[in-house]
Amino acid sequence: MSDMMERVNTPISVTELERRWTAVRAAMSDRKIDVLLMQNSNDFLGGYVKYFTDVPAVHGYPVTVVFPKDDLMTIVTPGKFGYERTLPPGGDGFFRGAKKILAAPYFPSAHYTASYDAELVEKGLEGRSGTIGIVGPSSFPSSMLDHLRNGRYSEAKFVDASDLVDQIKSIKSEEEISFIRRTAALQDRAIEAVFKALKPGMRELEMAAIAQHAILDGGGEQALLLTCGHTPGEPIYWGLRHFQNRALREGDMFSILVESNGPGGFYTEISRTAVLGKATQVMKDEFDMLLEARKFTLDQLRPGTACPKIWNTYNEYLQKNRKPKEGRLYCHGQGYDLVERPLVREDEPMLIHESMNITCHPTWISNGIFNTICDNFIVGKNGVSERLHKTPETLIELG
Repeated sequence: MSDMMERVNTPISVTELERRWTAVRAAMSDRKIDVLLMQNSNDFLGGYVKYFTDVPAVHGYPVTVVFPKDDLMTIVTPGKFGYERTLPPGGDGFFRGAKKILAAPYFPSAHYTASYDAELVEKGLEGRSGTIGIVGPSSFPSSMLDHLRNGRYSEAKFVDASDLVDQIKSIKSEEEISFIRRTAALQDRAIEAVFKALKPGMRELEMAAIAQHAILDGGGEQALLLTCGHTPGEPIYWGLRHFQNRALREGDMFSILVESNGPGGFYTEISRTAVLGKATQVMKDEFDMLLEARKFTLDQLRPGTACPKIWNTYNEYLQKNRKPKEGRLYCHGQGYDLVERPLVREDEPMLIHESMNITCHPTWISNGIFNTICDNFIVGKNGVSERLHKTPETLIELG
């Protein structure tokens, strides 16, 4: 087991895992839920599996966790036909808190395998036909739910247990916050590397590659890297890797958004903008307005505040200052998910709470330029208590 643990990239402690399991099982008992089911297939927006097992689901390969109220977990994962392994007490060094691994060669791209993992989940449920809580139903294939509801568990009661887990998962422990700080520090180094190398003639994808190298070299595992390079007066929005072939020119503005996890798997995100030359007064004024707008939001991130209130007052603030009304997601929680609740917008029922990790990234196109800034913040007892990133909040001039 010790050799296996050496292979794991920055594992979370058993104490932290047990804290999560205990809190969730207490909530299950209160809700009279006998077992939870969750499935994820990526670790950008698939943090439930990671939260319970400390092992991410990645690359589109679905992993299902069966989490009973009164027993160890069963993990269902892609593998060979007939694979079944009983784990030793304490786990095998990879999976902790689990008693059994079941596998079969199923793939979303091969439709006829849709029942393979569902049949293994049935086996993992072991006759628990009371109340089954589904965590993150939007990540669950209808084929599995239909199989369970129409088969051996047709008499079970199925409920949405997402809110039960989200309320616990969104509030970070001291250990979790320590890992989140490490992610932010890693992103600071990535941003520094990008702007140290940036010069006219380099393509945007080259800048993204520099950031990605820094993230992977520093212990991160996944990174979504968005760029925006444009000539003032010809603004454009963020572009994914497929749209990053443009070479940067003298006088351009260049923004990069690093959305990555770090050692331990927690996400933060940071963006900064540079001018390949001297910034105009218009650029400086727009950047100052970004900082003011963000401060307006941060001042409202106090425990007990409703997200719709923040959203509505922020849009009123933007309109008062003649900026485009926000229609995206500009402020939200982060953890094992790149986008985690609470979402600061008008449809979020969750309140702001102490010890949440919140990212805030006001963004707009105005006066012919693309304007954005992004950092992460920890909510304290009386409001925001810490900006996690240490990169200066400035518009960078490279000329």
